[in-house]
Formats: sequence, structure tokens, C-alpha cells
Amino acid sequence: MSIQPVAQPTTDPQVGLTAAEVARRIAEGKANDAPDARSRSLLDIVKSNTLTWFNLVIGVMWAIMLLVAPFQDSLFGFAIVANTLIGIVQEYRASRALAKLSLIGAARPVVRRDGREVDVASHEVVLDDIIVLTTGDQLVVDGVVVSSNGLEIDESLLTGEADPVDKAVGDRAMSGSFVVAGSGLYLATAVGKDSFASGLTEQAKKFHLTNSELRSAINGFIRTISYLLLPIGALLLFSQAVRADVPIKDAIRGTIAGMVTMVPEGLVLLTSIAMAVAVLRLAAKKVLVQDMPAVEVLARVDVVCVDKTGTLTQPGMHLREVVPVDQGANQATPDALLGAALGALAGAESNPNPTLQAIAEAYPDPGWQVEHAVPFSSARKWSAATFTDHGSWVLGAPEMLLSDEDPVRAQAEARAADGARVLAVGRIPSPADAAQPITGFTCAALVVIDQRLRPDAAQTVRYFLDQDVTIKVISGDNATTVGAIAAQAGVPGADRPVDARDLPADTASLAVVMADSAVFGRVSPAQKQAMVDALHANGSTVAMTGDGVNDVLALKSADLGIAMGSGSSATRAVAQLVLLQDRWAVMPSVVAEGRRVLGNIERVSDVFLTKSFYAIITSVATAIFAVQFPFLPRHLTVIGALTIGIPGFFLALMPNTERFRPGFFKRVLLFAAPAGVIAAACAFTSYGIARSLGEPLASCQSAATVTLFIVTTAVLLQSARPLNLLRIGIVALMVALFAGILFIPFFSEFFALSLGPERYAAVSISVGLVGAVLVWVATLVTDRWRRPAT
Repeated sequence: MSIQPVAQPTTDPQVGLTAAEVARRIAEGKANDAPDARSRSLLDIVKSNTLTWFNLVIGVMWAIMLLVAPFQDSLFGFAIVANTLIGIVQEYRASRALAKLSLIGAARPVVRRDGREVDVASHEVVLDDIIVLTTGDQLVVDGVVVSSNGLEIDESLLTGEADPVDKAVGDRAMSGSFVVAGSGLYLATAVGKDSFASGLTEQAKKFHLTNSELRSAINGFIRTISYLLLPIGALLLFSQAVRADVPIKDAIRGTIAGMVTMVPEGLVLLTSIAMAVAVLRLAAKKVLVQDMPAVEVLARVDVVCVDKTGTLTQPGMHLREVVPVDQGANQATPDALLGAALGALAGAESNPNPTLQAIAEAYPDPGWQVEHAVPFSSARKWSAATFTDHGSWVLGAPEMLLSDEDPVRAQAEARAADGARVLAVGRIPSPADAAQPITGFTCAALVVIDQRLRPDAAQTVRYFLDQDVTIKVISGDNATTVGAIAAQAGVPGADRPVDARDLPADTASLAVVMADSAVFGRVSPAQKQAMVDALHANGSTVAMTGDGVNDVLALKSADLGIAMGSGSSATRAVAQLVLLQDRWAVMPSVVAEGRRVLGNIERVSDVFLTKSFYAIITSVATAIFAVQFPFLPRHLTVIGALTIGIPGFFLALMPNTERFRPGFFKRVLLFAAPAGVIAAACAFTSYGIARSLGEPLASCQSAATVTLFIVTTAVLLQSARPLNLLRIGIVALMVALFAGILFIPFFSEFFALSLGPERYAAVSISVGLVGAVLVWVATLVTDRWRRPAT
């Protein structure tokens, strides 16, 4: 990237733009109207659901069928239209629900206008706005720093460089980066599509509904079917029109029936619907899904990494006590001076974190004049300030300020054992340097901050443990403190907390430690990211929860990033899920929703892929034996609707608590391949016996259809396990509807299906029942590989 000359400020930083100047820039199109990476218009949704290769192929076959066959044989086209409309409606509803929740969770930068600070939506920022930056803010436009108070910006999401960058007046600031320490002001010099992050958004962060393992596996199968579709169709047409001397219209009708049935087109739509409904259900729980595939990832997570503060503990902190430390005879710092120093340190921070806020509530700012200040950062774990006539003071983690041999360290560890946050406060001989460790520190007191466990934390931890999900507590706080809080929450291994400063740097060694330990303290932001990478090296699927700017890198690296709604805007921006009400207790229902989607899609995949297999085998057998196709298109439409489409829709949305197991597609194939072979063999056998008995073609096709219905109903029952009254009721309703088609004259004539006292009726039922038994036996065998051992 070439370095451009830095623009000179055109706006008074103290006043900002006037209302008239803002209105003029909006009229000139100079507002931050950047593309939303996750939003889709109704037109986009309609296009993605309708303009597909298979819809084109099936649409062409539908048009041909309307020309060469009765209207009833074209019903498959209307079914596809109905499914597509359902998919569009469900996805549009989900999109609108997300848009509403996004307004709650969106970043609202603070700008100076007419001399006042106001928060606005990110798209309302205009060129030349003065934007106020504090710790945790994400930059929404490009600009130039015009004021800096220890301002440090992390640009790792843009440049890949992990170290924060100190920003002085005149330095560039890029959209997409975030503030990790200090505060400042910057002038907006590039907004909307002209900003740096906007270009990345358009190229790398577009909405992708299909970007998931589940959809990839399904699409892989569909691609394979697409390679077989035309050659099998050509072979089928040739065998009927030439070898079997079937009239060309009937040959075309049979060929289209076989080709359409091969395509599991409704499976993709049902997957989309199931995910969209999951998004709606999570939205009702105030969980913002910022990336649709996150719904699927929920089911695959086997490790959850949680930050202590704000996740296991309640928001906010309370100062318990300040314990003066004697450094020799008459060396104790007077209480009044100690209180004033603490108040001054808290007041010197332009954007105090919860710890400093607790101190500020107990000790008001005495008004000491600040000569130099170093704001708190998660990497340093201390803050410092130099005051006129009062010297230089530091407040931070005892481990970062005191040597291992210092007896005060033992006092701090003892007070941290009950879960309190303990800080050391004291003097240093000269002003602190943000880039250098503290030297010459003389401890004046230990500051003990209370943190309270969330009432529902232990119950949530217990749920995850019951579901075989491992909990890792990763915090920047003292390891003893973290261990105490984790023990209260019931996290296994909390009695053996690990100080992250002693962790190995290489991924392989760190992976060993991560496998053996569950609680980590004094973790830096870069280490959090390294820990996620180490868990990946162990083969884990990782969810990371957090609310602070120090969690951003780890959230970005995790398979699933989960941010608290009250967390920093940078945290919310990179997370796939945002818990808008800050309730970690909602996580069990969130994970259950993911498992419901994945488990139910596996159920419906069983029946959809069974259909593809029996269609392929029936088409090939028809070509080999050179006979007329055993079914009319309307027959296969009925079978597909009653044993796959309608029950599959309900199965995809039902409760499902089955735990996720890898190997989804392998399990589906183990079920669908033998079931499809049995269904095709039985239907073709019934068709062949009826023909050998001299039955008319219509009766032979009825026999094949009845047999196929019985076998595919058995397939539906096996895929719907474990059976309950609701699932049995759905299958029974489908059987009743099929019986109505067979025995109600209007429907029997419309669908060209009947079951009378003729011999073909006994053949069709007998062969169908044999096929149902074979499906049951095959399932008993394949279940040894498909189901977990009991």
C-alpha cells in the first residue's frame, strides 16, 4: 500500500462540524454509507433461492412436460415453486429479524458536532467529522489522529501485525482497527466505500449462506448427481424410445420422471429453512446471529473458552478494601495520601475500565495535575501517571510490578484465593514508559476488588459438562483469582490454575498444556489467540466468549466467536454471535438450537438421498431391461411429497437433543445407499411380476408405486427415530393421505393410481412389506456404524 500525504485537519477538533455542514455532506453523498457484510435485500434472497443450476434444469424439464404429458405429470414443478417460496419467506423473515437486532448491537461512534459529543450510527458519520476514541472502540472510517492521550490502536485484523501501534497527532488511523489503550480524537478523511475496511468487506466478507460443512457435504453430493443426470437421462431415453419402442412422448415422460427424482433439490431448501428458523428462534432470545453458518457451528463445538470477567462474573466491580503495605519502619503510606493517589490514578484514565471505575467510586479524584500518563492496557496490565508535586504512581497486577521473592506477592496471592481481584499501587522514581517494564517500584498498598459469580454460571457450566463440552477459563487476571472463580462455577481443574507467563510459545507444546489444564490466568491478548490455535491443533472445534478488546484476536481465530452485547464495539464486530442481554446462561439453548438443526438435517438427508439412490437405480434398470419406465411423473410426485417433502419439512423443525458427532455425510450414505437399493429393487420387482402376470401397464405402474410407498414409508420411520407420538402421527397421516389417493375415485383417477382385488394388488403389498422388513434389517446392520455405542 502506497503512503499518501496526511491531510491537514479541516475541522476544529473542539467544536466539530455544525449541523449545516453535516447536512451538506450528506446531500453530497459524503456519509459513511458502506456495504453491510451480512445484510441481503429481498431481491438478493429471491435470486439466491431461484436462480440455481438445478432450478434451471428442472424448469426446462417442467416446460417440456407441460407440452408432452397431462397436467398431473407436471405437478413436480409446482412443488418446487412452493418449496422455493417457503425458503424465500423464511429467509426474508430471518433477515429482517437480524436487521432489527443489528440496530441494538451495532457500534455507535461518538462524534463532536456543534461543540457537543453525540453518539450516532456508523452510517451517519460524514467526511471531516471529529470522532472520539476510547478503549474498545472500533474505527468505522479512515482518518487522521488530531489528539492522542496514550492512544494505542491494534491493526492486526487489517495488517496481520499483532503488536498495538502507538498513535501520535498526524498519524493515520484505518477503519476496521480498534483501540486497545488510551483515548484520542481523529478526523474522518475517507468514508463509505472509500474507506480501507469497506474494500475488504466487499471482497472478503460477503454474505455466504452455503459456507458451512453441512451445506458443503450436501452440495458435493448434488454435484455428483449433476454429473450423472445427463448421461443417465440420455441412456434412459434411448432405451425406451429405441430399444423398447415406447412412443416418444411416453419415453420423454418417463425420462423426465427419472431425472427429476434423482435431484434432492428440496434438501438444500430445507437446510436453508432450518437455519433461518434457528436464527428467528435465537433472535427471540436476544441472540444476534451475524453469520448464518454459526448456527451449524454451534452443534459442532466441543471446547468453550470463556473469559472470567463479565462471563462467569457479574458486570461491575466493588472495592472491598485497601491494605497498606509496610516497607520498613515508618514507611507506611498515610491513608489520606493513599486514597488521594488512587483517586488521582482513576481520574487520570480517560476511559476507565470496571476496576478503575470501582476505585473511582470509593476515592474521588483529588484534582492532582497530570504531567504524564500511561493508560491501562491488557498487554501491560498496569497504568501509571506522574502528578505535579506528587510524583509518579503505578497501579497494576502484582505479578507485573513485584519480584517473585517479594513478600507482598504472597499477601496478594492469599487475598486472591477467594476470587477477588488484587492490584498493587505504589510509587516509581521517574515517569513510566509504555514501551518498557516498570522498574524501581515501591508498593504502598494492595487494592482488593470484589467480583461476584453470576447466579446462573454454575448451572451453565454443568450443562456443557453434561454435553461433553470442555470448559477452558482464560483470563488476564491473577491465576489464583481465576481459579477461585472457576472453582465456584464448578469448572474441573480449577484447583490447578496455570500462570500464562510460564506457558511455552510454540503451538505443539502449548497444545499439550491446553489438553491437560482448564484454567489460565495472566493471559495476554496474543496468548489468547495462540491458545485457540493450540486447541485447533488438538482437533477441537472452539467457541470463544468475551467482552473486552483483549478478546478480539481470540474471537476472530475461534470457530465461533461469541460477544457480550455490552462489550466493546470491536468485540461485537468480529463475533459471529452477540448475546445482546449479556446472559451467558442463554448459551445452553443456543447450543441446543445448533444441535437441533444439524440433527434434523441429518434425518431429512436420509430420506432425500434415499430418493436419489432409488431413482438412479430404477433409471439404470429400466435402461438395461429396455422396458417402459415403471412410474408416471405424478406417481413419483406423490411418493416424494408423502414420504419425503411434507414429513421432511416437519422433521427439520422438530426438537432434537442428539449430540453432534462428526461424519455426517458418511452416516447418511450408510443409510441411504442400502435403503435406496432395497426401494428400487422392490419396486422394480413388483413392476416385473405384474407385467409377467399380463396386467395392463397402468396396473403394473400402480403396483410399483404402492410397493415403493410402503418401502419408503419404512425408510421414513427409520430416519425419524427415536419415534414418539408426534412423529408416528405424521407418518400415519401420510399413510392415510396415500390411502385416500388410492380409494377416493377422483384422486385415484387424477393420479392414475388404484388398488383393487386384482393380483397386482397382492403382489405390490407383499413385495412392499418384504422391502420394509429388509430396510429394518439393513438399518440394524448400518446402525453399528451410524449410531454411538451404548
